[in-house]
Amino acid sequence: MEITPLSQEVTRLHAEVCSALADPTRILILYALSDQSYTVNDLATALAIPQPTASRHLKVLRDRNLVTASRQGMNVEYVLADHRLVEALDLLRGVLRDRISERADIIQKANIN
Repeated sequence: MEITPLSQEVTRLHAEVCSALADPTRILILYALSDQSYTVNDLATALAIPQPTASRHLKVLRDRNLVTASRQGMNVEYVLADHRLVEALDLLRGVLRDRISERADIIQKANIN
């Protein structure tokens, strides 16, 4: 397989998205934004996290173009940039569920023997 500059750039962007998804709080933020837009304060309240923490995570997500921000009067509202992100997260959760189920089966079989 030949590695072209374009494939290297796509791989770099892929890694950036994955690094943004590597934090549980950011995943929760993406799920919250899949339902509705939020201001930083409302999101912090909804997720029971400090406002500076919400701001810091939103900055990471915004820098990687996973969320967009728009000014609404005195507030900035955040929205999910692409709902396929949540579909991808749901697929990953399905894979994790299957792995957990497989491990549970192995443990159960080991306890029977």
